[in-house]
Amino acid sequence: MADGAPRYSFRDVTHEDFPLLATWLAEPHIAKWWGKVDEELASIEYSMTSVETRPMIAELDGKPIAYLQYYDPHLEEDHPYQDQPKGTLGIDISIGNAELVGIGHGSAIIRQLTSELFENGAKRIVIDPDPDNAQAIRAYEKAGFRYVDTRISIYGPAHFMALDAPEETDLT
Repeated sequence: MADGAPRYSFRDVTHEDFPLLATWLAEPHIAKWWGKVDEELASIEYSMTSVETRPMIAELDGKPIAYLQYYDPHLEEDHPYQDQPKGTLGIDISIGNAELVGIGHGSAIIRQLTSELFENGAKRIVIDPDPDNAQAIRAYEKAGFRYVDTRISIYGPAHFMALDAPEETDLT
């Protein structure tokens, strides 16, 4: 990009990514917020064929640096975020290597992903970090998300945040 901002590529997770994902999920900065490695890998594998969730790898210059996924809460039975408007997608992200955390990749990846999701018709994007994950909350705020409320998800308390699609204009 002309402004020097990093550009990321997103691709679907493949089975060949599982050794890398297992390594990332065992990293202390990720393990603190995720479940057991085998259970998480099974969940990711299930998501690879589900209609509600799309698991992906974010790459920088062809090198995998993060796991991310987006999902439609309206396609999951009894999802706690079905109170959100139709066209809402939820996202999750984890930067794989600890040395890449805290230097702007998270918020930059999220800005690029949300921009692409909005371009493809999403109306609202939500994210739900643990209320104690201050670093993630700051990254999401930096990406434009605003606090909505505190909820209980299947994983426990969630600092529920939202970002709405930019207003459409006659200039498009």
